[in-house]
Amino acid sequence: MSRTTRATQALQHAGVPFTVHTYAYDSGAERIGLQAAEALGAPPQTVLKTLMTLVDGKPVCVVLASDREVSMKKLAALFGGKAAQMMKPADAERLTGYVVGGISPFGQKRAVPVALDEAALAEAQVFINGGQRGVQVRLDPRDAMAVLGARTGSIAV
Repeated sequence: MSRTTRATQALQHAGVPFTVHTYAYDSGAERIGLQAAEALGAPPQTVLKTLMTLVDGKPVCVVLASDREVSMKKLAALFGGKAAQMMKPADAERLTGYVVGGISPFGQKRAVPVALDEAALAEAQVFINGGQRGVQVRLDPRDAMAVLGARTGSIAV
């Protein structure tokens, strides 16, 4: 398992301090984000999952706590849209250049708007996928927000 990915390279290029953490990825886990939190020994609200969605047909990357679900209505409103839905896994992989379970908001093939659930900003440090299954980066959520140019709002159910 490589500790250097497009995601870690993007963070290094941006000058953002972070640490890399690896764990045994379980592809059969019912909820991959919660499995990552358990494997890392971290509270679920500090392990953020990355979801690829569509708002009015346009791609949007969503980052929120692994124990929460995204409100499609709130997400659409955050971007001034009418409707939001999950992107098909194959489309998410093609767009990001990452495989499902290893999708990071950092270093995607094509930059898309990012929504970060505001609850993440209450944490001193969070884990976000590092661009490979079983790889997480730990950083200040405010740094993540800045480097991603993310919009923040209450987007969880």
